[in-house]
Formats: sequence, structure tokens, C-alpha cells
Amino acid sequence: MLRLLTIEFHKLKHNTASKVLSIIYFGLLTSIALIAAIKFDIGPIKFHLAEMGIFNFPYIWHFNTYIASILKFFLLLVIVSMMANEYSYKTLKQNLIDGLSKKEFILSKFYTVIAFALASTLFVFVVSLILGFIYSDYNELAIVFSDLQYLLAFFIKLVGFFSMGLFFGILVKRSAFAVGAMVVWLIIESMFKGYLFWSFRGADKTTESVNNIMQFLPFEAMTNLIKEPFSRLGAVKSVANQIGENFTKSYDVSILSIIIVAIWTFIFIYLSFALLKKRDL
Repeated sequence: MLRLLTIEFHKLKHNTASKVLSIIYFGLLTSIALIAAIKFDIGPIKFHLAEMGIFNFPYIWHFNTYIASILKFFLLLVIVSMMANEYSYKTLKQNLIDGLSKKEFILSKFYTVIAFALASTLFVFVVSLILGFIYSDYNELAIVFSDLQYLLAFFIKLVGFFSMGLFFGILVKRSAFAVGAMVVWLIIESMFKGYLFWSFRGADKTTESVNNIMQFLPFEAMTNLIKEPFSRLGAVKSVANQIGENFTKSYDVSILSIIIVAIWTFIFIYLSFALLKKRDL
């Protein structure tokens, strides 16, 4: 494993675009802290985002992992370009000539995916911990280290998303086309969801029926891992109660979603290997 990772990081070390994208990604993760500085002072409307409780333990784990997961597209570009460069610079063929098996080649990419996901998760953990201790109203250890399941969900979400990018990178051999293919898949899922809503219109529990089907598709399963955290804020709930609205949704990390994403990750990695094994290089 260490040998395969060393090979991959040696390639990345000499890839300027990948280094720039990685720096931008981790820089943006750090910039989550800038949210604390946002203040609104418009006439009678005055509020400070940090004072609204977004950095309170344990809510911060939910909020930061949700925001950080939006930024994952920067690392996706690193993953797909990493695969596309193997074809562009003929390094894939050279690796195989040098004795690397196709299975080891795919494993080296998958280990890199895991390394990026793990580094991102640890980075978000550290940033969240620092922000929490600075701004949180609750600093008891039992509260600080509760809800850490969102970090696990974040890690699994990144591994699944990057594995999907790796598969499309191998399938189309061009980074732009690989990202485009993922966008097309997302559009197809969205259209299918719209079709389901149309099909179940007028039925009891339409949304529940649609969600029960959609949860098995990759993008929807990844989305379900970390649901939006904004309606969970006390200030938002207070406003909702005043206008007669109540939020009854569950914000928990679903075990089923974890299993579904893990299965899709296995499928994408297996298909990547099967495609590479079949393809004449």
C-alpha cells in the first residue's frame, strides 16, 4: 500500500495543476472560519453569524461537514485529471511495463482517493475543533465529541464521490469529459426524480415514496449522508414556529445511506478494474 501511494504522490508532486487545485481546496476549507466574521448591520437588522450558534458544539460538526462537502469538486478535478494524465503522458503503459499489475494500478488510485478523503476529514476536524473552542457556548468534552458521525459520513461521501470520478476518468480518458459525464448522471437522476414525483402525484406520502426509491441512486445516497443543517438552527426554528411551520425531518446520519454509498464505491472501483483489464492499452 505504501509503495503504491508513494508512486501516486510522486506523480502528483510534479503536476502543477493538481498542486494548485489541492491548495485552493484546503484553502477554501480554512476559509470556513471567515463565516465567523460575517456581520449584518442593515438598519434594524443586526446579527452576527457566529452568534447564531453555527459554531456551537455539537452542531458545528454537522454545519462544517456540509459546507466542506460542497467544496469537494476541487479535489474531484485532481482525481479525474490524475487519471486522464495517465493516458496523456503514457505513464499507465509505462507503469505496467515496469511490472505494476492492473489490479495494483487501480488500488494505487483507490488508495489515493482514500488518502485525500482522510486528509480532508482530518482537516475539517481540526478546523471545526478550533472554531468550536473559540465560538461555542458549550465546551464540555461530552458535548464537544458528540455527533462525530458527521465526520464519518463526510469521509464516506468523499470516497464514494471520488471513486465515481475515478471510474469516469478511466471510462472517457479526459478530465473535462469525465466531469461532464458526472454532471450528465446528476441531471439524469434529477430528471428521474421529477418523473417519479409526476408518476406519484396525488398519491399518499408522495415525497416519502419518491425518496424511498431515489435513496438507492449514487448522488442521492451521497446527499442523504449529510442533510442540510440550516433548518436545524435554533434561530431558524424559532422563526418557523412564529409562522406556524414545524420541521420534523431527521438530521441523523443514516446507516442505510452509508451502506448504499459503500456499495456504490465498490461498484465504481470494480468497474474501473474491469474496464482497465478489458481495455487494450
